[in-house]
Amino acid sequence: MNEFFSSELRRLVEQAESLAVDVIAPSAEKVDRDASWPRQSLAALSESRLTALTVPRAAGGHGQGLLAVAAITEAIGKACSSTSMCFGMHCVATAVLAAKATKRQEQAYLAPIAQGKHFTTLALSEAGTGASFFLSRTSLERQGENYVIDGHKQFVTSGGYADSYVISTQASGSREQGEFSCLVIDRDAPNLHWGHPWHGLGMRGNASRTLHLESTVVPADRLLGDEGDQVWYVFEIVAPYFLTAMAGTYLGIAQAALDLALQHMKGRRHVHSGQSLADIELLQHRVGQLWMSVEKCRLLLYHAARLGDLGDPQAMIALLASKAEAATTAVTATNEAMTLCGGAAYGENGMLARLLRDARAGHVMAPTTDMLTLWIGRSALGVPLF
Repeated sequence: MNEFFSSELRRLVEQAESLAVDVIAPSAEKVDRDASWPRQSLAALSESRLTALTVPRAAGGHGQGLLAVAAITEAIGKACSSTSMCFGMHCVATAVLAAKATKRQEQAYLAPIAQGKHFTTLALSEAGTGASFFLSRTSLERQGENYVIDGHKQFVTSGGYADSYVISTQASGSREQGEFSCLVIDRDAPNLHWGHPWHGLGMRGNASRTLHLESTVVPADRLLGDEGDQVWYVFEIVAPYFLTAMAGTYLGIAQAALDLALQHMKGRRHVHSGQSLADIELLQHRVGQLWMSVEKCRLLLYHAARLGDLGDPQAMIALLASKAEAATTAVTATNEAMTLCGGAAYGENGMLARLLRDARAGHVMAPTTDMLTLWIGRSALGVPLF
C-alpha cells in the first residue's frame, strides 16, 4: 500500500517500523504483564517527533492526516497494542486541538507537542451513555473568566499520565442532550481526581481510568472552538481520526497474528515425515483465507483514510466500515493463528495469547461493531444516523 504514500509519509512509516522493532516490541510483554503504561515506548515516539504527526506544519508538526495515522498505528500495533492505543488517542486529541486552535492554544499545546515535549489524549466516554460517546452529561458553567466543570469521564486512555486531556461537556447553560463543547484541561488542574488503575483482560497497558471532575476550574481560553461545537467536532475531527486510529491498531494486531502463524508453519516439521506444516494443503488453504482477510481489511482502511484526507463525502461510511472490519479481522486472525500454531501457541501469556486478548477489545470499544454496522446500514439507506 505504500505506493500511495508521499516520500515524507514513507519516511515516517519507516521510522515508526524501526522503533517498533527496536524499542516497542521488546517491552510489550512487560507492559502487558504488569499492566503498566508504556512510558519507554511513548518516550521514544516523542523523541522521534512522531507524536507531532497531526500537528499542522505551521505549528512545527508534520501536518499529516488520516492515511498517516492509519499506517503508523498499524506499524506500532503490530509490536504493542497498548502503545498504539495510547499513541492513537494522542493523535486524535492533537487533531481536535489543532482544528480551531487560538494563538494561545498553539503556543501552549501544539508547539510543545510538535517538539515531542507534550503528550495529550481524549476524554469523552461517560458511564451510562454506552457506545454513544457523543452524549455528555458533564456540566459546564461560565463564571467570569473561567469555566467550572462537574462530571465523570471513564475509560480515559493514558489516564493520569498524559499532560493534557481533551474533554467534552454540555454547552454552557444548555440542557439539550448531545449539545456539547470541547475543552482542554491540564494534568495539574485543581479538583481533578483519578479512579483506580485499569486491570483489563487485554490492552492492559493503556492506563484506562476514570476521571472525576469536581468543580474543576479552568480558564475560559481552554475552550476549543465555540460553545456547542459538537456537530462539527464529532463528524469532522473526532470520529474520522478515532475510527482510523483504532482500525490501524487492530489491523496491526491481525497482521502480527498472521506473521506468527506464517513463521510457525514455515519452521515446524513433523519428525516422522520431515514434512513442513507449510507443505500441508489444508493449512495452505486456511492461510490463504487468513491472508485475504487481513489484506482486505488493510485495503478498506487505507481507502477510507485517503477518502477522508480528500474530503470525499463517502469517507464517513468507509471509515465506519474500516473500524468494524478491523475489529472483526483482529478477532478472526488471532483465533485462526492460535489454531494454526497449535499447542505451541497455547502457552500461558505468550505473544499470540496477548494478541488474542487485545483483539477482543475492538468489538466493545465505542462505537461498538454492532453500532457501526447499524450506522453503515442507515447511511447506505440514506436514513439519518441518529
